[in-house]
Amino acid sequence: MTTTLLHPLAAFTYKTLVIAEFELRKLRHDFTELITRALQPALWLLIFGQVFARSGALPTGNLPYLDFIAPGILAQSVLFVAIFYGINVIWERDLGIVQRFLASPTPRAALVLGKGISAGVRTLSQAAIVYAIAFFLGVKLDWSPLALFNVLALVILATTMFATFSLIIACLVRTRERFMGVGQLLTMPLFFASNAIYPTDIMPGWLKAVSQLNPLTYVVDALRATMLSGSISRFGLGWDYVVLLLTTVVLVVLCARLYPRLAV
Repeated sequence: MTTTLLHPLAAFTYKTLVIAEFELRKLRHDFTELITRALQPALWLLIFGQVFARSGALPTGNLPYLDFIAPGILAQSVLFVAIFYGINVIWERDLGIVQRFLASPTPRAALVLGKGISAGVRTLSQAAIVYAIAFFLGVKLDWSPLALFNVLALVILATTMFATFSLIIACLVRTRERFMGVGQLLTMPLFFASNAIYPTDIMPGWLKAVSQLNPLTYVVDALRATMLSGSISRFGLGWDYVVLLLTTVVLVVLCARLYPRLAV
């Protein structure tokens, strides 16, 4: 019985990793993508972060503002990269690649999850960039192996979650122009209705309630607890993981049901 259960799971995992590897191979043809994506977190940390750190306008408790914002900028980078990932499958549909995948025996959930994981691995370069800049600015980073492992896991998990959300948008709108409009419409509210660049304590009541429903809030909370030396999670690191994992599972299942619409 155990073998029977493990065989489908092993096959699903293998097919998911094959899709992820296929997606990652595209980086060889556009390696400059990793470099251009470095500009945004650099600007936020070097300009926005230092200006607000000098102003002392935001209450961040015992954390200096640059320490407070560094995990938020990493989470922002994850969001901004992942939320526009869905446009790739619209291109693939126009080239006939989506139709070929759908005609294969690969489960739809494996297609979706594989693409999400590949987006997560791509975003690891963002984590390296944010770490390098934060170290240069004197942010008190936690360099323990467990902390670094947690950051890597969180970056991949969060990117997979938001990339899957992006794929759902692509399945619903199905055109590049509409996708870009919806992506831009959603990015800023998700970012500013979170604890990425200011604490939720200073938010009005209605926005604080929205932030608690925002998965980016839990990404930032978990990153802040693992990236920074001596910092703790406000909601509990275990609860952060639970929220992100459950949200990812729900989005993958939903996207797997919608994915065939891309071929229409």
